[in-house]
Amino acid sequence: MPSAASKTDAGNFFEDFTLGRKLVHATPRSLTEGDRALYTALYPSRFALQSSDAFAQACGLPSSPLDDLIVFHTVFGKTVPDVSLNAVANLGYAEGRFLKPIRPGDSLRAESEVIGLKENANGETGVVYVRTKGFDQSGATVLEYVRWVMVRKRVKADPAPAPVVPGLAKAIAAADLVVPDGFDVKGYDFALAGAPHRWGDYEVGEKIDHVDGATVEEAEHMLATRLWQNTAKVHFNQHTESKGRFGKRLIYGGHVLSLARALSFNGLANAFQIAAINGGTHVAPLFAGDTVYAWSEVLDKAETSNPGIGALRLRLAAVKNRSAEGFPLKTAEGKYEEGVILDFDYWALTPR
Repeated sequence: MPSAASKTDAGNFFEDFTLGRKLVHATPRSLTEGDRALYTALYPSRFALQSSDAFAQACGLPSSPLDDLIVFHTVFGKTVPDVSLNAVANLGYAEGRFLKPIRPGDSLRAESEVIGLKENANGETGVVYVRTKGFDQSGATVLEYVRWVMVRKRVKADPAPAPVVPGLAKAIAAADLVVPDGFDVKGYDFALAGAPHRWGDYEVGEKIDHVDGATVEEAEHMLATRLWQNTAKVHFNQHTESKGRFGKRLIYGGHVLSLARALSFNGLANAFQIAAINGGTHVAPLFAGDTVYAWSEVLDKAETSNPGIGALRLRLAAVKNRSAEGFPLKTAEGKYEEGVILDFDYWALTPR
């Protein structure tokens, strides 16, 4: 007779991953206006297109889409039980594209494929690379991205597979960005959006200090991990993490990303949609009580298939417990400066 324990799942350890393994993630999730409201409660996000049906309809859209990072967090959360339940840290992202706007009433599910494996020198952990796709209720792909995560080994002495590190593009080509169908810039109200700055007002190399800071509270972080159904032990379980490397729970890296994106409104209010994730690194941990500041650098500019919309390639940097003054990122030796917690490279769509 099988034991009761055989019915439970302790999650995958590094040894459980094999190259090419397909993972169908459980628990599809229907998104509602409640998700929009909770997202706004958690992060100081003020982008007009994601806040108002009337604003979106004036721009030729049927209604206001949900924030792109709601979609990202929802899909990401589906993957956690299979990919990163036993993670030490989520390390980075690449080759991400947002392919279809999501609105209240849409349901999302996710699948991943293991595309790379590499044991770490300590023999206690390894890095797992997965390509994840999110689908809506019709089966259409709405989001795709690669991420890599450091996962604990079950037994240090277990043999490791030959290392495979996938080659990843440094950036999504501007020609591959998906822009909203029917978007008409003539209906875009810059006063209601909160700033007058168009695509042509930004210059490559320009840096923008977003000025504002946001202190992270334990309750907010726990609400967010539950909202996205993110059950990774490093974020969710103080009992286990009190004995871990830091002695306390880590703030979910996506929480940092959403805070930094929301803070970027002050200076990039008209960068209304994330179109692609070129790359991202969670540089250092964040804990409850820390305060997050952010700044951006314009890396590139491109035209899109819609003559009314331009694309800005932006580097979004988040720092903790220090302002963005001086735009700290890396030292002369190429190491990240003290306090840098996020280095995120993405394409944003902006009215021309």
